Amino acid sequence: MSIQRSKINLSRRTLFKFGAGAIGTGVLTAGLGSNLLAAEKTPAKEDITPDKALQELLDGNERFVKAKRRNPNQTLSRLAEVAKSQKPFASILGCADSRVPSEIVFDQGLGDLFVCRIAGNIATTQQIGSLEFGSLVLGAKVIMVMGHERCGAVDAAIKDAQVPGQIGSLLQAIKPSVESSKEQSGDKLENVCKANILAQVEKLKSSSVLSELIKAEKLKIVGGYYDLDTGRISLVS
Repeated sequence: MSIQRSKINLSRRTLFKFGAGAIGTGVLTAGLGSNLLAAEKTPAKEDITPDKALQELLDGNERFVKAKRRNPNQTLSRLAEVAKSQKPFASILGCADSRVPSEIVFDQGLGDLFVCRIAGNIATTQQIGSLEFGSLVLGAKVIMVMGHERCGAVDAAIKDAQVPGQIGSLLQAIKPSVESSKEQSGDKLENVCKANILAQVEKLKSSSVLSELIKAEKLKIVGGYYDLDTGRISLVS
């Protein structure tokens, strides 16, 4: 057996060790093992801890807020570097709102962030699966569920808006947070936005794949709230 084949088999065993067999043999035979090997060779932010990964996000946002962006990893050489493999240091579950582009507000570049966006920043089955892949396979060390000020999806859920098509499925996922925060004082929309962030954080933590990574101290999952007026992201707990 060649050295390369041995490494691929080792990566596959590591994958199953963390309970990711549910991804399916079809994906594995399509080349997941070789993707794991390629990702391991990518030099971007190697050996970063979950705490340092989170701090990297917050530091980048601070640069954005203070108009001191460095615009890292946005060159053609970086494009070539990550063309064959990726090793993002962080994942973002964010709202699809056009005013909250993750790479800009965190001052990051190509290959730095594994981003899933959906109205209301809700953790659907597909979003959870994507984030499991981003952490287990690609190596992201932190997942931030990032909601934002004056979220339209949250506002619609509060108002029990009657909407066409599949929009209602988004609102149904947010409604438990409307109920859980109804006794809180202060701005109702902000309260529900933050309650929804925390609800999605807990949903992600219930994933068997992600919970194992948390136990192994290889992952941290946090909530963040983006202020549309200032651009600042504050942690939600």
